[in-house]
Amino acid sequence: MIRAWCCGGLFLFAAGESIRATSPATVLWAAPAILVAALLIAWAAESSQFFIAQGFALAILAWLQTLPEFAVEAVLAWHRQAPYLFANLTGALRLLTGLGWPMIYSAAAMVHRRRSGTPLRRIVMEGEHSITIVWLLIPLGYVPVVLLRRSLNIFDAVVLTVIYAAYLLVMSRMPPQEEEGIEDLERIPRAIVLSPRGRRIGLIALFFAAGGALIYVAAEPFLGSLFAVSTMIGIPTFVFIQWMAPMVSEFPEGLSTFYWARTVHRAPMALMNMVSSNINQWTLLMAMLPVVYSISAGAPTPIPLDDQQVLEGYMTLGQQLVGMLFLVNMELAWWEAAALFGLWLVQFLFSAFEGATPLGRFSMEMRLGVTIAYFVWAAWELLQMALRRRSARAFVEFARVLRSRAGR
Repeated sequence: MIRAWCCGGLFLFAAGESIRATSPATVLWAAPAILVAALLIAWAAESSQFFIAQGFALAILAWLQTLPEFAVEAVLAWHRQAPYLFANLTGALRLLTGLGWPMIYSAAAMVHRRRSGTPLRRIVMEGEHSITIVWLLIPLGYVPVVLLRRSLNIFDAVVLTVIYAAYLLVMSRMPPQEEEGIEDLERIPRAIVLSPRGRRIGLIALFFAAGGALIYVAAEPFLGSLFAVSTMIGIPTFVFIQWMAPMVSEFPEGLSTFYWARTVHRAPMALMNMVSSNINQWTLLMAMLPVVYSISAGAPTPIPLDDQQVLEGYMTLGQQLVGMLFLVNMELAWWEAAALFGLWLVQFLFSAFEGATPLGRFSMEMRLGVTIAYFVWAAWELLQMALRRRSARAFVEFARVLRSRAGR
């Protein structure tokens, strides 16, 4: 937890007094630098997971893989760019669920069909994955408080941090990763894990340090270049930051989970890594924003949320609720992955159009429609659970796992 706040503090110094005006060409080096930083950190984190509890490792891995997200958000918060603070956050969350989850299913399904000649109907979770699935519901239950109040403040930061700290505490009681999983790692993390102890520790430390240094150098230029490019090509800055920043910073995480999903039997772990990232961003990332914003302002200051940010917040909340309810039976079926992707694609394709033009008005109607569709679907899933037409196995497994680990 302390490392997370120190990470935010580090980015403050990178930010300086103002976001420097940069050339659109800056993105040509800043984006690759962020990408390489995220890869280095992801490799180090993946290598570390075999020496601590698996569930705890996944939680830490999910946080480390989103360090670039923290960098971009910290710079925006430090400069008090309130209209854009929810852009990167909501874009990253919807990208993880709307594109990341279906991508994991698709990778596993393709390999399964090639090996067995039969379709993969669903990805089935393991009992201990219920902790991550059910825990996602806790921050999702708190987010409406922020959206209804239309502001994010220090009290919210405390609540969200406590939720994340409790999640890490529970995950630290999960069993360690089995040795056989080492063979499923990508080439570089596998080489690090199999190295002698001294070399392994040195490489992990080097990768973490190099990744952090790259983020320190590139965070603000990367953000400044996104502003410049969005102006140059005529795409609204909010939309450009919402999608381009996460696509770069989330790429290593997507690459890792895609690699895991290709082994089929590791697909549940890949999916849980994504869900853990959702928890991380709903809690620790959101909690960081009012803290950095208040330090910049010189006093505790709430972050105001305008109409656009509130709508984006509700759309993201609706999507996350549907995704969580899909997993409550400890499975992700093919049609659920397809539904998540289809709704994400619709709002993504129309997100670039804003304003009073016919396309802008139609885009707004489409986004409102998608938001309503998410909440209607979530209500339908809850009704199916209430009528016992849909299994709520995740809650049963959640209670069982907690009881079995309570005394350890």
